[in-house]
Amino acid sequence: MVRQWINRSLWDVVPRDHRDSQEALRRRQVVTASFVVLGAIVLGILLRLDQGSTLFILMSLVLAGVWTVGAFVSGPIHLGRIVAKEDMEVRPIVQPLLIGAVLAGIFVVGALIVREIDPLAEQIRNVLGFASEGYLPALVVVTALNGVAEELFFRGAAYAAITRHPVAWTTLAYTIATAATGNIMLAFAAVILGVLVGLQRRASGGILAPILTHCTWSLTMLFALPAIFGV
Repeated sequence: MVRQWINRSLWDVVPRDHRDSQEALRRRQVVTASFVVLGAIVLGILLRLDQGSTLFILMSLVLAGVWTVGAFVSGPIHLGRIVAKEDMEVRPIVQPLLIGAVLAGIFVVGALIVREIDPLAEQIRNVLGFASEGYLPALVVVTALNGVAEELFFRGAAYAAITRHPVAWTTLAYTIATAATGNIMLAFAAVILGVLVGLQRRASGGILAPILTHCTWSLTMLFALPAIFGV
């Protein structure tokens, strides 16, 4: 039963015809590539700002806006469906929420181990510095919006623009974007999360499942990690 549930959520591809015409595909690829460059520029500016500053928050929202606009300008974005029962397809809601919660639980266990490794623990504390300075409400909003925006772009526009091995390539692109922060732990998390939500995108044909899993995981980490690392 559990295996069947996992297969339906991550592996069994729901039949659909979301293929773009050759013209639409080329347009999507050009738009996606353009917004990758624009997003990289905004990210470069963001990384030069003081973490937790008002300008940092604003630029984080600008980056989310870039990914979101890029996603919708590139072409149609689908929510997706998964098989619930024989001959019955539904929007993926409960399954991705549970997958996000399980992933968060695994990361919590990992965090308890990493806490004892000083160099890695310090990298996580650097990321959590923002949460310890009284900006938690703003950070919740920024975290949620960026989670939605990243999935719209990387598992929406970028995934649809790649014709071969989109799970692998979108995971690589997302990891590179995350690695630009210079934080090893964030890059490691991006690999695991990228593969998982990529498989959800492949199975469901849409971005709803990746969005729900990403936001569930990231928001849980936002509240759990400060307590674990004493920030």
